[in-house]
Formats: sequence, C-alpha cells, structure tokens
Amino acid sequence: MSAPHVVVSGVTRVHGEGEAEVTALDDVSLEIQLGELVAVMGPSGSGKSTLLNVAGGLDRPTSGTVSVGGQVLGDLGPRDLAKLRRRRMGFVFQDYNLIPSLTAAENVALPLELDGTKARLARRQARHTLDLMDLMQLSDRYPDQMSGGQQQRVAIARALVGTRRFVLADEPTGALDSQTGEEVLRVLRERCDEGVAGLLVTHEARHAAWADRVVFLRDGTVVDSTGGADRPEDLLATGGPR
Repeated sequence: MSAPHVVVSGVTRVHGEGEAEVTALDDVSLEIQLGELVAVMGPSGSGKSTLLNVAGGLDRPTSGTVSVGGQVLGDLGPRDLAKLRRRRMGFVFQDYNLIPSLTAAENVALPLELDGTKARLARRQARHTLDLMDLMQLSDRYPDQMSGGQQQRVAIARALVGTRRFVLADEPTGALDSQTGEEVLRVLRERCDEGVAGLLVTHEARHAAWADRVVFLRDGTVVDSTGGADRPEDLLATGGPR
C-alpha cells in the first residue's frame, strides 16, 4: 500500500486559557489514502468540525502534526499554506458558498483564477470538471437557477477542479432533502473512487455508510473506527461506543 495522502498524527487542539480552556481534540490520529472516503461522526461538540478544520489547514493544532501529500502543514507560513489549500484541497460546506453573480462554470473556475490561471483556461478546466461530473447542463446557470442539490454538486466540482486531491466536506447535505442528499453523497463517493482522498463530517449514519471507514469522536477523542462490514448506524443507535 502506498503512503497515505493525509496524515493527522497525535493532534491536540486547545481553545482558550485558564478556566475558559476547552480541549476540542485530544491526541487524535488519522490517515487517509487516495481513493478513500473517511467519515467522521460523533455528538455535537465532539470535535468533528475542528478535526476537519485542522486537517484542511484552516486551523492549527496546539500539538501534533498534519501532512497532506507529504507536506507538513505546520512547516508552512500563511502564504504558502494558503497556496497549498488553493491547489491541493477543496472544501464543501453545508451552505454551498457559491457566488450569486457568477455562473456555475465561473464559480468552479474561480479558485484557478485566484491562483493566477488565465480566465479562458480556468473556464475551460471548469467546464471539463463539470462535464466529468455530468453537470455540463448547469455550466451557464446562475445559483438562483439551480436546485439546492445542483448547487451542492457544483460546489463539489469547485472543490475538485485542477490538481486538488483532498476534498473536505462538513455536513454537505444538511440543507438538502434525503433524496438529494444521497445524490450529493454519490457524487462525492465517485470522485473518491477515481483517486481523491475524502474527509466527510456527518451526523447521519446513512451518509456515513458511503464511506470506506467511519471514525467516531467523543469529547475530542477517537473512541472507535469501523470499516467495510461494520454498521455505523448501530453505533449511532446506541449513542456511540462507550
């Protein structure tokens, strides 16, 4: 097996000081291979979103290390870290974050243009990514001309355009109905099957069932990890492992 694309090693994240101190993550370790989708589950306040933010370089750990594609994020200054995020990582959030005044193709092309790619080439790459995801029919539509599910699929295309090989999704189906949410998860699953590393934060067992592995957090600590034949819905039904 090749080296993991994402390595979270002994990460602790502490917020605040003194009596206000809160440990959001406590000695968490996690590895993700290219082609693998890992889901993170747990109760509210268990550290799920903090783990996603630390893994994606949006937040820095108090101790421990995170590496993506062999690059240790803590070794990078703010400018180089921002460049790495633009080029190697894509983020998908619950509220889509599409720019209303831009078409789907323009929204998908935006990260490339911000990184210095000429507009014409960026739009060409954006349309190619939309085509790969069977979304070409949306290329010239504005967000208010799309359904919520279509907007979220465009957001996934934006997260994967160019050379990005790590997609992080934080409750990406939270604002969608169940059928549309399943369609979005199917798209994310397909992209991982094609060689992308994926990290999905969810509280829904049926969504976690799309993942190769499920990591369960409680009070900032990994309390269990399931794979293939295990049933994440059983963990949730009992409130998680004890």
